[in-house]
Amino acid sequence: MNSFTTDLRRILCIGGGPAGLYFALLMKARQPSLEVTVVERNRPFDTFGWGVVLSDQTLDNLRAADPETAALIGNEFHHWDDIQVFFKGGQVRSGGHGFCGIGRKRLLNILQERCLALGVKLVFETDVTDDQALAAQYDADLVIASDGLNSRIRQRYADVFEPDVDLRQCRFVWLGTHQTFDAFTFAFEQTEHGWFQAHAYQFDNDTSTFIVETPEEVWKAHGLDQMEQPEAIAFCEKMFAKYLGGHQLISNATHLRGSANWIRFPRVVCKHWTHRVDVKGRSVPVVLMGDAAHTAHFSIGSGTKLALEDAIDLCNEFAQGGDVDTVLEAYEARRSVEVLKIQNAARNSTEWFENVKRYTGMEIEQFAYSLLTRSQRISHENLRLRDTQWLGGYEQWLSGGKAVPPMLMPLQVRGLTLKNRIMVSPMATYSAVDGVPQDFLLVHLGARALGGAAIVFVEMTSPTPEGRITPGCTGLYNDQQQAAFQRIVDFVHANSSARIGMQLGHSGPKGSTQLGWEETDEPLPQGNWPLLAASPLAYGEQNQVPAAMTRTQMDLLRDQFLASTRRAAEIGFDWLELHCAHGYLLASFLSPLTNQRTDEYGGSLENRCRYPLEVFRAMRAAWPAERPMSVRISAHDWAPGGNTGDDAVEIARFFKEAGCDFIDVSSGQTTRAAKPVYGRMYQTPFADRIRNEVGISTIAVGAITEADQANSIIAAGRADLCAIARPHLADPAWTLHETAKLQSRDVEWPKQYLSGRDQMYREIAKQQQLAAAMAAAGARRDPDEEQ
Repeated sequence: MNSFTTDLRRILCIGGGPAGLYFALLMKARQPSLEVTVVERNRPFDTFGWGVVLSDQTLDNLRAADPETAALIGNEFHHWDDIQVFFKGGQVRSGGHGFCGIGRKRLLNILQERCLALGVKLVFETDVTDDQALAAQYDADLVIASDGLNSRIRQRYADVFEPDVDLRQCRFVWLGTHQTFDAFTFAFEQTEHGWFQAHAYQFDNDTSTFIVETPEEVWKAHGLDQMEQPEAIAFCEKMFAKYLGGHQLISNATHLRGSANWIRFPRVVCKHWTHRVDVKGRSVPVVLMGDAAHTAHFSIGSGTKLALEDAIDLCNEFAQGGDVDTVLEAYEARRSVEVLKIQNAARNSTEWFENVKRYTGMEIEQFAYSLLTRSQRISHENLRLRDTQWLGGYEQWLSGGKAVPPMLMPLQVRGLTLKNRIMVSPMATYSAVDGVPQDFLLVHLGARALGGAAIVFVEMTSPTPEGRITPGCTGLYNDQQQAAFQRIVDFVHANSSARIGMQLGHSGPKGSTQLGWEETDEPLPQGNWPLLAASPLAYGEQNQVPAAMTRTQMDLLRDQFLASTRRAAEIGFDWLELHCAHGYLLASFLSPLTNQRTDEYGGSLENRCRYPLEVFRAMRAAWPAERPMSVRISAHDWAPGGNTGDDAVEIARFFKEAGCDFIDVSSGQTTRAAKPVYGRMYQTPFADRIRNEVGISTIAVGAITEADQANSIIAAGRADLCAIARPHLADPAWTLHETAKLQSRDVEWPKQYLSGRDQMYREIAKQQQLAAAMAAAGARRDPDEEQ
């Protein structure tokens, strides 16, 4: 047995939920000399939940932590494999999801019985109002605050723990039924006021959890906020009667009056998890665990998982020995990261269910796929592992013919056909001379055009000398530049099936700065040129203060954009994009952080959009009607007082009305104060929202690094194109290589490279066969508890 911390003698767990009970029994099992007490306000058999869901991975963790407890829990599990979605009169069923459910009451009873068998003291029907007094009573060396979602201890020391509680938008009620379901069931029903959804799953031989959820405004519109429990339950029974098979819905919270059992889910996250308090002259650590420290929305079913794994982690940390403060510091550091991962997935899942209406224009096939991948943790290939036949059928449905990876489906936009859904993002290379593209840009874009992408984009190119970001940036305002670009476009068209797009933009307050590999966004050491912006606000303290544009300057710049548009059309670019993001000149009009004008171009969002729309309309009128145009926007400023996703939706609507075909959805870089929440595909939810609320095609960009991610985005209808940036810098043939990993031949290789293609496919196939053999030797699928 590992050596426990020597100065730990007595442990007090306040709260007898899964976290407190499991931590108590683990510590007692590993160090029998410890005095461990769990104090719980309810009676032993009281519980106000129904069933909980765990995954194979969590079961493995339980077996490693305490095999006897894991066996007791495992014997009580109800297993199922499928997910079934009911929507608009249809249904979709997919398998391979591998869930286990157990009644919350039975789980707690097992943990209670195991605690008693090990010698843990359980104290019930004790409502703890003063943790310090109780710690003194039991002479505790360590207090575990496992007192749940509405933790009094967390609230008492809120200035230290710094909790952030976010009440989500839907109302839900946790019910049960004796109708049994052979699959995890999602049922969606539309009423005159909006959509309701049910999450239903069986957890023992004759009982299922049945959660009913709807947006707050729909809940109120039906008067559910004024109904007593029996009336509200009858309302739900009538709505979901077709799924209940004549069975009733049951509440185990009958002690609550009125509509109090309909709650809004509180997302809880704490900045700190540990705090020392004085107990009769001793410094005693108080440690948050389970729902007291964090919550994860029930739609990914991870609350109990997180609680149990908190307990395992802290127990394991104590088993390593060392002083208490070191143990607690390591616990908080590791668990806070793991919880953040789950909460990020839970946030995506929560927002999907809060915005079901956004997806109801989809056919049930895509609606179900979007639901299954809503958290961005379950991917396209993960679904293939779960249910190969179902996913193959979905790919065939999506393509309207042969099943192909979604990112390889062609796309028709106006008169332009793209061979697939992969775009090489506009990326600054800082390699022009006086705005003239050099041979580097020819090789750079030419290589990527040969690399399998459907369309490659030139980096942001200025219509004026002063609109360049750096002295190394490209321009399109004279004949020499036009000739250089003509050479590049001709090469792409003559030597590949890729298309090529031009992105026009003016740097505004972020201009006259150093090359990207020097000091990014910092002013030139000498030779700076004057800057323009919506308002005289510098991008940073060290940057120049730009001049606020006059109407005369606005007219001139609009005409310069127009002239560059005509040059781009003459050259033969297939697509034109206007850059209105990242704090550049046109973006400086859009954001309230950078637009402080008091004329008709400032103030309301409509006014702030006025000049960018004026420029766009002029360009659209000059650009050939058969060729597409897009606009890149920052969908979120990631800074207080800036634009948010709500504003992005309205901005997209304005540009759609002006004739825009695609919104290229980026975010941030408006201000140095921005604090983006990074993660894989972290900007895709913005593209998803704009596409499905505004009804305009979108381009997803940002931390998309694998074909699996691109396939998931396209298949779920979150975007119509995926813009790949940094991966394309590292690998010009990213599209070809990622397709080879899929062993798909639905991509065109340059004929000069065919022998290399065949060798790559063979080598990848060998590697995959070896990996599959190793996995078959003992690896298990690693799902979330996600439904």
